[in-house]
Amino acid sequence: MATLSERNDLKALLAWYVDAGVDVTVGEAPVDRLSPAPVAPREEPPVPPPSHRTMAPPPAAVLRPASTASQPAGGTLSDAAFSARDLAARCQTLDDIRAALAAFDACPLKRTATTTVIGDGNPRAAIMLVGEAPGAEEDRQGLPFVGPAGKLLDRMLGAIELDRTKVYITNVLPWRPPGNRTPTADEIATCLPFAERQIALVAPRILIAVGGISAKALLNSAEGITRLRGRWVEYRPQGAPAPVPTIAIFHPAYLLRQSLAKREAWRDLLEIQAHIERLN
Repeated sequence: MATLSERNDLKALLAWYVDAGVDVTVGEAPVDRLSPAPVAPREEPPVPPPSHRTMAPPPAAVLRPASTASQPAGGTLSDAAFSARDLAARCQTLDDIRAALAAFDACPLKRTATTTVIGDGNPRAAIMLVGEAPGAEEDRQGLPFVGPAGKLLDRMLGAIELDRTKVYITNVLPWRPPGNRTPTADEIATCLPFAERQIALVAPRILIAVGGISAKALLNSAEGITRLRGRWVEYRPQGAPAPVPTIAIFHPAYLLRQSLAKREAWRDLLEIQAHIERLN
């Protein structure tokens, strides 16, 4: 039976895997890759006469528009997600978003959260950050990124001459998942329309997805944050007049646990700073 220290080590390792973007395991049992495996004789399929052979065309690439970003992979939207889409689409101001979320009761997370965390900073800013979900301190204060990770985010922004008067910050989820657990696909699909509508209303010139959950939800991607970070892509939320240059970065909470990743995070910040300079 594993000791308490061993269990804590395993939990820390699992958390590191999740933050690094590991989504699946390759098997439930160890595989001996050092011993040569027996090779079975290969049976070649019969080849049809030349006159009957055809060449199938390569499969075409499928590009999903941003409007499908809030649909859970492999499933249809729930009634709650459809309701959220309709409600968010009718919001014309950030105050409308606040009122809509105050009246919206279709997401179970709202019943376990203390407050609704919407946004902070300058809603007229050219730069917008979208995090994942409120933590314990954010849930108490009703503002995004005010806990330990938020303090690190403020220092990261300060390193490239930004602060909360020059950016607008929100989250994909306005309500804290119990115990800071990972939100479900349906919870993300239900909450994402409100974040997307905020992006359309703020109309930033640069969008920064903070963390893996935010990056995968906004960019409609199954890739982990280690693959998504540091790359500029064009993102267009529903209702936005034009696509927004978007880049993903590591979540500050991840950097607090994995200090070695700060090197890549600093490169991403420098890339953001260079892009801001190009805009000016």
